[in-house]
Amino acid sequence: MPTDRNTRSRRRQPKKPVGPPRDEDEVADNVGDEPMAQDVEEPEEVEDRVIQHEHRVWKRHMPLLYDLFVPHCLDWPSLTVQWLPKVEEYDGRDYVTQDVLLGTNTSNLEPDYICIATVQLPRGDMDDNGRKFDDERGEIAGYGAVEGKVSVKQRIPHRGEINRARYMPQRSMMIATKTVSGDVHLYDRSKFPSQPNPNRLDYTPTLRLSGHSEEGYGLSWSTVTEGHLLSSSQDATICHWDINAPPTEPSAKRSRKSAASSTQATSSVHPLRVYRGHSSVVGDVSWCDHEADTFASVGDDRQLLVWDARRPEAPGQAKPRAHTHAINAVAFHAHVPHLLATGGSDHTVCVWDRRQMAQPTHTFSGAHVADVTQVSWSPHHADVLMSAGADRRVMVWDLNAGASGASDVSSAATANGRKKEEQECDAIPELMFIHGGHSDRVSDAAWNPVMPWVVVSASEDNVLQVWQMAGLLRSGVADAAAGAASGSTE
Repeated sequence: MPTDRNTRSRRRQPKKPVGPPRDEDEVADNVGDEPMAQDVEEPEEVEDRVIQHEHRVWKRHMPLLYDLFVPHCLDWPSLTVQWLPKVEEYDGRDYVTQDVLLGTNTSNLEPDYICIATVQLPRGDMDDNGRKFDDERGEIAGYGAVEGKVSVKQRIPHRGEINRARYMPQRSMMIATKTVSGDVHLYDRSKFPSQPNPNRLDYTPTLRLSGHSEEGYGLSWSTVTEGHLLSSSQDATICHWDINAPPTEPSAKRSRKSAASSTQATSSVHPLRVYRGHSSVVGDVSWCDHEADTFASVGDDRQLLVWDARRPEAPGQAKPRAHTHAINAVAFHAHVPHLLATGGSDHTVCVWDRRQMAQPTHTFSGAHVADVTQVSWSPHHADVLMSAGADRRVMVWDLNAGASGASDVSSAATANGRKKEEQECDAIPELMFIHGGHSDRVSDAAWNPVMPWVVVSASEDNVLQVWQMAGLLRSGVADAAAGAASGSTE
């Protein structure tokens, strides 16, 4: 099936000159202004006004929707976001700190960086009596220092924009990045200073992983076998590396042409295996957290493939038309090894049982109104799935709610500023929450691995948001151990 590359926006570019977004109060003040009768608004202007109105409605209902909400304006958009696992506690303070992994997309206007940002989070879970809403700052549960809740503490120079960045589960100091050149770069961030010398930027990664001829977005570390990494690409292949394998000779010499862009010699590692089962762009790839040799891939050819890494010649399982359009995201369940989720350009989220893949066990359509670009299972609750996409929304699903029908979706959808014709999603009992805080497409979103229900999400208008839905909206959801034991996800 032919695919429209423009709908996927593989090389995403900012719509407007990149920089900090407009102040939210300024946006809100302009929402009610009607154009003069003689003015004819362009379609983009109409869309901007609708977005501004939806955001104003959402902001009005924020105190009812969240136990925690911390917004932050980045200097440049980040196409990737991930919590790092370590939490720092401080005596006598009512907050803890945790780091977030980001990557800049400057469109070659300035040097790009891997960024480590520190986020202040309140101690423990918040409840209705403990929450604070700061209307001026637009924050809920605003604890800690006055200067803010998010600050960048380390920047590592990176050659070109960063499509995706993920830390190695067994060694969180080791970070892999998807580059626009096709290579995957590895950085041991313990070997880099917190702030580089601006007069002599060194773009040298710790290790270079070769094998792809084009860029991509899929990147997945094995949680079972240390050092094993998968990457998917527009070149229709999946590369599998063992970063502990002996490297080849250095791939580059130090450049003497420009001190500001020097590159030291870098060792490279060739793929352990290359998998060829897709006929077009491979959009995403995901290791199974419970089986050392099992992973899944999806692509623009609408295929969902499940592989045995020991047999690279062909996938072990294949679902040829898993979606009606390109499939952009795949994720194995964190606790139930036979379940996985997919998200596609048909605006649909599907859940699959690989013991029988004739039909998905769940199909969620009518909620997202644009491409679904990311899916992620909760590390704390076995029945909970998150999806994000180009419709500026992050959605949280409770797979067990379909049986009981216990899901107050209507109030959440309305409060998030959804247009009337879009509220058909209210009929989906599994849809437990819609995060409507972003004003541009959501580039990535991640569950906090330590704090239940805490999410960080990034959008292409430079906005980073840390949030936790209100306790009343998530009451009755079983934790991961209970959900897996009860078999509710089976």
